[in-house]
Amino acid sequence: MGGNGRDVQRRGGAAPGGDAVYGFGMIGAWVYYWRTADGAGDRALGVLKGLVWPAFLVHEAFSAVGGRGRREDPT
Repeated sequence: MGGNGRDVQRRGGAAPGGDAVYGFGMIGAWVYYWRTADGAGDRALGVLKGLVWPAFLVHEAFSAVGGRGRREDPT
């Protein structure tokens, strides 16, 4: 297709290594939540949390930078 003879198919969205980073992070989150769980319900919740671990990461980062959403009174 291209002039160089290589067929390179590009996906839109994440960087090529992003899937691997997300996968390792998900496995790490599962291990963490599994080891800190007290019972079966906590383990099930840990599996679900492991799927959405980037949301927790971004929330904690913004909380550290912004001071947990405290706003100064503009008056």
